[in-house]
Amino acid sequence: MRPEVLADTGFLLALLDRSDRRHPACVRAFDELRLPLATTAAVLAELFHLVGDDAREVASTWRLLRSGAIAVLPIDDADLAELDALMHRYADRPMDFADATLVHLAARENITTVATVDNDDFETYRIGARRRFHVVPGRR
Repeated sequence: MRPEVLADTGFLLALLDRSDRRHPACVRAFDELRLPLATTAAVLAELFHLVGDDAREVASTWRLLRSGAIAVLPIDDADLAELDALMHRYADRPMDFADATLVHLAARENITTVATVDNDDFETYRIGARRRFHVVPGRR
């Protein structure tokens, strides 16, 4: 099944962390989204860095990833020039590498919805320099 929604680091972290104030909204959004959600290895690297060394949290993250709810889409050498261009275009934000991979995937895979808690960034970023993201869970 082709993913229709991108998953950002903050969304995945809030989804996993019951103490995060955004957890309930992310759980509701996750339950309503068509799975699998698409993400990148860069997002997963950020996620595992933020999860840290807590064995229970690491195990919970692995359970989510192995559940089939998340599809990791490839970024390779052919994508690097576009990632560089995106990070340069949004240097005033600044755009990090993980966000650049998601914005690039949005254009490459024609995905316009992103699950994120970074509303300000993804409301600013454009897909192919024109189209806006549909951000979930959105502001509440």
